Amino acid sequence: MVELIAKSPCAGLLPLAIGDVQVVEVDLGVLTSIAPYAGQGGATSDALRAAHGMRFPKLNRATGKDGARAIWFGRDMALLAGPPCDASMAEHAALTDQSDAWASVVVSGAAAEDVLARLVPIDLRQAHFATGHAARTLVKHMAASITRTGPESFLILVFRSMARTLAHDLKEAMEAVAARG
Repeated sequence: MVELIAKSPCAGLLPLAIGDVQVVEVDLGVLTSIAPYAGQGGATSDALRAAHGMRFPKLNRATGKDGARAIWFGRDMALLAGPPCDASMAEHAALTDQSDAWASVVVSGAAAEDVLARLVPIDLRQAHFATGHAARTLVKHMAASITRTGPESFLILVFRSMARTLAHDLKEAMEAVAARG
């Protein structure tokens, strides 16, 4: 009988540390998409606050903190990262477990913005994309979610199948930025 071994999406690819930037894979816990039913946006936000201590995020924002965060994930959708979603939420929203669908990494360091500027078509500088801001965008050619979690820290989620490509593209950008300095 074959014995299967669970591996994380970035197993063997990360961590990376080049120049002033580090990339590490993070386990965000349970990932649940929350899509409020028609007319249930306010009730969903109230239920999320009662169950998990945070509001439903506004457009391009995240609420909560490490260990329990709700990330804007598209029109009328959020991704709850951390705890299992309270079952009472199903009264107001469609809930879908997406825990195995995403690769999640944190890019951090003094040159993190410079590295991401080589890969991302939006302005991620602190003046325009502050802590708590979130965006669905591209990392090179991959669909991604990017959330600024600190002054020099970004949480990036890409489809699990793109983990190797993400690690490769980040490494190339990190090497290019390090070579300038």
